[in-house]
Amino acid sequence: MKLSILFFKYSQITEHVHHFYGYLYEVKTKALEVLKTVYGFDNFRPLQWEIIESVLQKKDVLTLMPTGGGKSLCFQIPALMNEGVTVVVSPLIALMKDQVEGLIGNGISAAYLNSSQSTVEQDDIVQLLRTGSIKLLYVSPEKLISDHFLSFLGTLHVSLFAIDEAHCISAWGHDFRPEYAQMGLLRKKFQGVPLIALTATADKLTRKDIVDQLALDRPSIFISSFDRPNLSLTVLPGKKRFERIVDFLIDHKGEAGIIYCLSRKSTENLATKLKAQGFSAICYHAGMNSHERQKAQEYFINDEVNIVCATVAFGMGIDKSNVRFVIHYNLPKNIKGYYQEIGRAGRDGVDADTLLFYSYADVVQLNQFIEQSGQKEFQAAKLKRMQDYTEARICRRKVLLAYFGEVLEENCGNCDVCKNPPQIFDGTRIAQMALSAIARVNEQEPVGVIIEIIKGSSRSEIYEKGYHELKTFGVGDSYTFKEWQNFMLQLLSLGYFEVAYDDYNKLRLTALSRDVLFEGKRVELVDAQEMEKQLEKSRAVSKPQELTLNEELFEILRSVRSRLAREYGIPPYLIFSDATLKSMTGKQPGSKKEMLNVSGVGEHKLDKYGEDFLNVIQDFTSKNKKKKGDSYKETLHMLLKGMSIVEVSNERNLKEATIYSHLIQLFKTGELTDISQFIPFDEYQKVRDYLNHYPFEGKVKPIFLALNEKVSYEKIRLIVEVWKLNNVSIDN
Repeated sequence: MKLSILFFKYSQITEHVHHFYGYLYEVKTKALEVLKTVYGFDNFRPLQWEIIESVLQKKDVLTLMPTGGGKSLCFQIPALMNEGVTVVVSPLIALMKDQVEGLIGNGISAAYLNSSQSTVEQDDIVQLLRTGSIKLLYVSPEKLISDHFLSFLGTLHVSLFAIDEAHCISAWGHDFRPEYAQMGLLRKKFQGVPLIALTATADKLTRKDIVDQLALDRPSIFISSFDRPNLSLTVLPGKKRFERIVDFLIDHKGEAGIIYCLSRKSTENLATKLKAQGFSAICYHAGMNSHERQKAQEYFINDEVNIVCATVAFGMGIDKSNVRFVIHYNLPKNIKGYYQEIGRAGRDGVDADTLLFYSYADVVQLNQFIEQSGQKEFQAAKLKRMQDYTEARICRRKVLLAYFGEVLEENCGNCDVCKNPPQIFDGTRIAQMALSAIARVNEQEPVGVIIEIIKGSSRSEIYEKGYHELKTFGVGDSYTFKEWQNFMLQLLSLGYFEVAYDDYNKLRLTALSRDVLFEGKRVELVDAQEMEKQLEKSRAVSKPQELTLNEELFEILRSVRSRLAREYGIPPYLIFSDATLKSMTGKQPGSKKEMLNVSGVGEHKLDKYGEDFLNVIQDFTSKNKKKKGDSYKETLHMLLKGMSIVEVSNERNLKEATIYSHLIQLFKTGELTDISQFIPFDEYQKVRDYLNHYPFEGKVKPIFLALNEKVSYEKIRLIVEVWKLNNVSIDN
């Protein structure tokens, strides 16, 4: 009898488990359907489904996800799947407007309520809410906590509260907003309605504060990786900043980007100089009136201006996905701010570049700011971590992620240190010269005077103080003043001396400096001259190369996007992102059905814009079929004459990657059969051995890394294609 009862209970439990998992499968299938039909994506990004699943189960959620990680979908998809309205709290009017326009562009009924609207506009939205016609409503924290509005919300079917930029709720956060701190009352007034708090930046203390202040009920907490692998990271000394920026911008012609400056004056001067060089630039800072700031922001969002030179006041309200670069003209105050600012690039997942300049003068200026502020030690420690990042001799991404408590096992391969590891040399003698000079002036002079002593300056002040009689006078004259500035910045970052920012920036020795002076401790420095040579080499002017067909089509699609954006009065990136345009250039769809296979094309956007893009793509492909065939044949003709790939590339002004793509096509058509003419046997063998041992999953990077980056991507792609054809003889 007991056994029968146990079996019956077990059967009930099994039935419940099967029913539960069946329900989850059904829910996920529906969520994926919404993702595809509305947003045009096939799969969720990491953690998105887990967060959505928790929200759909009516759990409270705290989500920490980097800018560009896809936070918005975590509440938008539940909003579309649930009955009722989702209320989204957002701190900035510009951000609200941007996100609502993006939702409407995807065919979603969304609206916002804030102080920028007239009474008539607000009344119309209230009426739509009463009839259940709006799925997502964006409001400011001030609006939300007003008694009248809370009472009104009580008459609606609210399915979810989403608190965006949730770090603003915490007094520990750097963007504290008092209105956010009052939102804990939502839990009391709307029991049973789940809350999701979202932020891109919050340490442990801030996360705890968010949970406590919002009275989240046993929340599920999701912390996404802070890694943004599509962002390249480069740091350069502050010499020739403007010239280097001009070179950088030439390589990013026509692309959107932000240049952050420390002062308002710098933003104005830099924008003026860039315009004089023919670049499309504008400045933005808190000293401009609200109308000027609004216009600058609109010009940038609508691609009417490519470059914004701005203070850190710019960016929080910007949801522009096609920012292709971020430059820091000066050293940022801390890593958290720097990470947020570079995070405004590449939000669409397409490659983007970041460039940071730093100098000794930046360090001095920032420390002077710190001296005038509260929490001196705390702020100084943050700046020191920023300096550590700039002086990193290992993968910069490892240093960046370590700040957020995340470990990156492998080098990223997408920072300047990974691409060009710094040349280290024994700088002990240099350090001893500098530290000895500091000691001999009794730690009473700033860096400029110390360098003058070491170089043997003839300036009258040096002689008046008797510094010309010091043993260290002139001992370092073989190095230039700029080289000494670089050495001193390195020694400061390595902790061999400190700067008394409260005492005229005089240099002070540390315990480490005494080890160098009296114990012979070895000091390793980076060879600045070698770095400069590498930089000049990378800047060397090469022959202009024609666009590949895909690049040409991408530019045509961008112009179509710009035209449609002007017609509809919305920012271009809300039509389609750069990532979607690149997917179109790769797939070159020929029908509406094929267009739906392009990532980022949902049904609503297909109906609205699809015809315009399809017509252009079809016209382009038909025009270039003949051209493409002729191009392959021209490459084949040159190769058969005995020219190398490099020679063909130079002769035709085409990238080597393009010539390799021609080779792949020529092997596929059977016009070439012997790969040994183009690939050394040992390289072919290494790739072939890898392919024979591991399944090829369509990605070249794992092979590239497995072979210690010794065989180029282009060669690997060619070998893979020939290996797949399996008709090559490559015997010695």
